[in-house]
Amino acid sequence: MADDTVGKDVSPQSPATGKGSEVGAPRDQRSGGDEREKGFLSELFAPVAGFGVSFSTMFRKVATEEYPEKPRPTAPRFHGRHQLNRYPDGLEKCIGCELCAWACPADAILVEGADNDDTPLEQGGKGRFSPGERYGRVYQINYLRCIFCGLCIEACPTRALTMTNFYELADNDRGKLIFTKDQLLAPLQSGMLPPPFPMSDGLEERDYYQGKVSEPTAAQRAYVDARDARDGADDDDDAYADRPGNVGAAVTGVHDLVHSSHPTAPETREGANP
Repeated sequence: MADDTVGKDVSPQSPATGKGSEVGAPRDQRSGGDEREKGFLSELFAPVAGFGVSFSTMFRKVATEEYPEKPRPTAPRFHGRHQLNRYPDGLEKCIGCELCAWACPADAILVEGADNDDTPLEQGGKGRFSPGERYGRVYQINYLRCIFCGLCIEACPTRALTMTNFYELADNDRGKLIFTKDQLLAPLQSGMLPPPFPMSDGLEERDYYQGKVSEPTAAQRAYVDARDARDGADDDDDAYADRPGNVGAAVTGVHDLVHSSHPTAPETREGANP
């Protein structure tokens, strides 16, 4: 069958004008001017329009950060190195539950818990380091893996683990970037006692969590004094260097120290950021 549309105008017509569509027609045959057509000045400066941002900032004053001479303060919620906190009487908040290690997506935390022992020290007891049944005997954070996401902070049920604003963690020795409990444990503040010692008289574990402890009791002070007198400990920082969470680790400002393979050895001591 012959095609009777050959030679005829079959372009769609506009219902208003009845004229054929201009789609596909040459540019010079379309009605009206080109809306994208630019003026003379626009075409003249088009090649350098991309440098507008550069030209606008060339004459601004450069804000130079004079680091490390004048370091700028960090944001209040900055995620820096971790810190293991204490209660007002000096007992550790960490209970060795390992929830922070389970929550860490980078597998950077190692925790080993142990039972608190209320047996008198003269009878071979190890003492109490935290309220409740257990405490963190070993605590390590590998800052070669840590991504500072803060998930470990959210997982901690006792608010034992928090993050400070300290961020200068670079070192030329990979072994020194594995921080141990002695390095992460917060230093003893004024009025605190060095563990181990019993909980406050008449208080339970939940009372510590609810903030009912404000300072050491007289019985706790007497216990620590008697322990020191029996052990012949003096007032230097090495008095409890052989115990987990020793106060010898509370020397602030010390970073470049030799590490040992033992998680609580005196050679690993380093002050936590206050």
